[in-house]
Amino acid sequence: MKTLHTDIAIIGAGTAGLAAYRAAKAAGKRALMIEGGPYGTTCARVGCMPSKLLIAAAEAAHGAAHTDAFGVHVGGDITVDGVEVMDRVKRERDRFVGFVLEGVENIPAEDKLRGHARFVSDTVLRVDEHTEVHAARIVIATGSRPSVPPPFRALGDRLVVNDDVFEWNDLPRRVAVFGPGVIGLELGQALARLGVDVRVFGVSGSLGGISDPQVRQTARKIFQREFYLDPDARVLETARVGDEVEVRYVTLDNSERTERFDYALVATGRRANVDGLGLENTSLALNAQGVPVFDRETMQAGDSPIFIAGDANADAPLLHEAADEGRIAGENAARYPEVRRGLRRAPLAVVFSDPQIALAGAGHGRLIPGTFVTGEVDFSDQGRSRVMLKNRGMLHVYADIETGRFLGAEMVGPSAEHIGHLLAWAVQQELTVARMLEMPFYHPVIEEGLRTALRDAAARLARAQEALRREEPESELV
Repeated sequence: MKTLHTDIAIIGAGTAGLAAYRAAKAAGKRALMIEGGPYGTTCARVGCMPSKLLIAAAEAAHGAAHTDAFGVHVGGDITVDGVEVMDRVKRERDRFVGFVLEGVENIPAEDKLRGHARFVSDTVLRVDEHTEVHAARIVIATGSRPSVPPPFRALGDRLVVNDDVFEWNDLPRRVAVFGPGVIGLELGQALARLGVDVRVFGVSGSLGGISDPQVRQTARKIFQREFYLDPDARVLETARVGDEVEVRYVTLDNSERTERFDYALVATGRRANVDGLGLENTSLALNAQGVPVFDRETMQAGDSPIFIAGDANADAPLLHEAADEGRIAGENAARYPEVRRGLRRAPLAVVFSDPQIALAGAGHGRLIPGTFVTGEVDFSDQGRSRVMLKNRGMLHVYADIETGRFLGAEMVGPSAEHIGHLLAWAVQQELTVARMLEMPFYHPVIEEGLRTALRDAAARLARAQEALRREEPESELV
């Protein structure tokens, strides 16, 4: 067996692994990147980019079918060619993957090692049966994979995850989607707009990561007007019948129904790829999911020379977070044992549904009742949104009663991806609501809706702070 020595070994060549490698090299350290699967990030291959390509096709079809309200009438039938749709998705997907591969190809050959790594100890890895790597520090950046609950596994090849969707050569006729989180909601709506008969089933009422009950209910009503969606479904049975999936469930009107679908798309979450790493051979403490316990400010696992970044740590499975975490892990691996807190940006998440969902800063579910006020805007009558017939949705902004500082927001509505960025910047700058209202707002723009919500929050803050001065009950503060 071959033996290699390096300063830093990085397991995984995805977004986090590549960021860790670049940071380690920038610090002047020897770095070895170990990859057991295909090169190319989750985002480029099966995540962000191919899903947005499918969504773009769906938006084109939806837009063409909804012009009458503007007095614009499209003659003839609007048809969706599934083969052409999927051909473009795959061609452009492969183009994005190609850009990633070009970057990997530019990494010196001596800095790359193919194979699956397992820990022998905190500083020794065995890669398949051909190489033993001795590293002063190790970065785990092995990513994640779709998690499939056991009851679905009997569906065989009629069960698909998001990875499989982007390998279709044509669009199916009927699909049951399980899980209305980011992936399920985006793909479910896109398929419905492309002419696929879709049913979306969830549990516990969750929808697109929204924790604010009012915003979630608004989103639920909007999407239910377009396709079948039950975020709190009672699915009684799923079974494989020939080449179809049979689903028996209780409908929204409380009747029992049995339907068959070409596929069951299971989007019920992702699982960190740490179970095959031999972590039992390390000194690391593991949580209930088998993931190393780590410091999210330094990415260090315990006091060890091991760092963990990206989806592998199951903390914030988003590309920009993975890139930041990889950089922090690489920098701290390079300077170990003198680790430092890295820059963790304000939380920001976007669901590319229509209308979009944006979550910035601290969400409603993380706030302590009685310590904050909520400002609101309903987009149904917001000027620019109504002009464009995009007047659907709600924005809630949250502000700390004591300081007036803007804490975060949850939104379903038009241009949420852009407003979400503004709000995340405001959180990171620790702005107050009063300071945000001093910023420029053009007319007529959708951002005027944000100003309305901030004004509402400012008025509520004034009342709440006055109530505190008068020592009124907390129940009257929000």
